[in-house]
Amino acid sequence: MVLTFILLLVGFVILVKGADFLVDGAASIAKKYNISNLVIGLTVVAFGTSTPELLVNIMSSVKGYNDAAFGNVIGSNILNLLVILGISGVIYPLVVQRKTVSFEVPLSLVAAILLFILVNDVLIFDANEDILSRIDALILLLFFGLFMVYIARTMKSGPDVNEGEAIKVYSTWLSVLYFVLGLAMLVGGGSLVVDNAVTIARQYGLSEKIIGLTILAAGTSLPELATSAVAAYRKQADIAIGNVVGSCIFNIFLVLGITGLINPAPYNVVLNFDLYVLGASTVLLMIFMFTINQRKLDRWEALMMLIGYVAYTIVLIGME
Repeated sequence: MVLTFILLLVGFVILVKGADFLVDGAASIAKKYNISNLVIGLTVVAFGTSTPELLVNIMSSVKGYNDAAFGNVIGSNILNLLVILGISGVIYPLVVQRKTVSFEVPLSLVAAILLFILVNDVLIFDANEDILSRIDALILLLFFGLFMVYIARTMKSGPDVNEGEAIKVYSTWLSVLYFVLGLAMLVGGGSLVVDNAVTIARQYGLSEKIIGLTILAAGTSLPELATSAVAAYRKQADIAIGNVVGSCIFNIFLVLGITGLINPAPYNVVLNFDLYVLGASTVLLMIFMFTINQRKLDRWEALMMLIGYVAYTIVLIGME
């Protein structure tokens, strides 16, 4: 058990340092090529930190673990919004760009609503079963394609308006090296943390469901957490927010799109409760964007999001 605790600690160290490298590389690329940090966060960083979800879902789909595939994405998105933005906002109040409030955050809500419509075939279309079919998957991938077109049109958006620490600009190859090294460390560190945390949890007799709801649900979101927390600490709010919102969009449109394309996945309507929570979490973020300090996630708002996740977890445990 001592070795397990040591490996857990090593995993966290690798995770945090990996996030440091990834943010450094991404911010340097953004500065060097006059691409906004928000675009980098919404695309490159978001895709990088969504890699664990994608890998887990592909393996789950191939093995027929459909509940795990849906639960991984829905649970990760809830954790992204309530916990990762919550922690990031507590570290440093996040100023949100106008287009993020008007487009990217609403798009993440559209993604959740679209997923609900596509998988609830019995309820909405009076079908015989609830399933994410290959046609549904293609629809999700189509929306992902449209999102990427939007990103391509805003690639050169000028300098960032958010304050923050001065961004170091490295050579192109060194920036890419930092980014790739950081991503590899995030995936490796996250794997170490999850594997050893599960071992510890089982050693203390926690149920499989509790392990899934806490450790495993958070496991694939550890890269997002580390990346956004480091970005917030360095006052690079666009990367912190872009990473979270981008990951939510990627997870539904791309990850579930690829999952359904590989293998049509039957849907368990019990997960509708979690989809409701996901939708409510996104709406809550939108509401906070229109409070006294508009387009800013204050510390008290971030704290409310964290409290919301604790309440959600308690309800889930009570439903067991």
